[in-house]
Amino acid sequence: MSTEHGTAKAKRVTAQHVAMLAGVSISAVSRTYTPGASVSPATRKKILAAAETLGYQPNVMARSLMTGRTELIGLVSNNFDNPAFMEIFDLFTRKLQEHGLRPLLVNLSGLPGPEEAVSMLRQYSVDAVIVASSTVSADFIAGCKAAGIPVIHAFGKAARQSSVQVVGADNRQGGRLAAEVLLSRGYRHIAFLGGPQQATSTIERLKGFESGLQVGGTAAVTKVFAASYSHEGGRQMMATLLQGNKIDAVFCGDDILAIGALDACKEHGRRVPEDIGILGFNDIAMASWPAYNLSTIRQPIAEIIVASVDRAIKVVSGEEGDTSGRPFPCEVVLRGTLRAR
Repeated sequence: MSTEHGTAKAKRVTAQHVAMLAGVSISAVSRTYTPGASVSPATRKKILAAAETLGYQPNVMARSLMTGRTELIGLVSNNFDNPAFMEIFDLFTRKLQEHGLRPLLVNLSGLPGPEEAVSMLRQYSVDAVIVASSTVSADFIAGCKAAGIPVIHAFGKAARQSSVQVVGADNRQGGRLAAEVLLSRGYRHIAFLGGPQQATSTIERLKGFESGLQVGGTAAVTKVFAASYSHEGGRQMMATLLQGNKIDAVFCGDDILAIGALDACKEHGRRVPEDIGILGFNDIAMASWPAYNLSTIRQPIAEIIVASVDRAIKVVSGEEGDTSGRPFPCEVVLRGTLRAR
């Protein structure tokens, strides 16, 4: 039948159509597309054949009404201005989709407060939330808990007596590695350039860094902190360090900050590594680009993401979660921004 636009609107194929063609009940069709549900091999085969003939795709939202699960996972962060998190979100979304789950991205920076974020997550009935940020509001956690939404905190720091499952790197150990590698290359006038001062990643990396320097018999010349983990923050803070400070190396608590610092050095006529050494943290893809060739402390981002998604799946399935928060170790990646021993 023609419409005024000249084409007929395709009729949506439903589970009822599949059931009629296969000669089975609608509930049998539903069970076929519900993981773990009981259906005989012969019935499943008939249903899948009918579905293929008709071009049927199960209605996920309708199935959620039966299972009580939406298969939506909230992916929450406030670091969208950091290019490193585009890599992280790419890995997260691909890993979630591999398991038949769908991410719902929530940018905390674009919302007035944690209440609005929790309200959005509740409106979409997410099965769980993964927070991809070093710091998360206690009010947000409390709101999720009150709403019965499990939370997995990726790239965070485990806290005692917390119901939140944390998956992250050993930032303090990474900070110690930074001190060791700089001292081993003869640097003695070393500064620290961190991200937001209250971020747990900044705090832990700085603590490890200072303890490593103390073992080597020295201390940080000065410490500066950017308002965010951004290129501009690193560039501005590095410009500040270069004014009146006698420094021969800088440990940046994030690769994007370090890349900003490298560009500031170029702007101020300081050669890297001849005049000053730069060390980052994370080992994002951009760190290996020839234009930067950044030496850095690698945290195992992919492993953290896989573990976070696995935790989310177990929580949603009702399995006992591991709340131990054992951190992943970091390692040194040497490139061209530090001088040789």
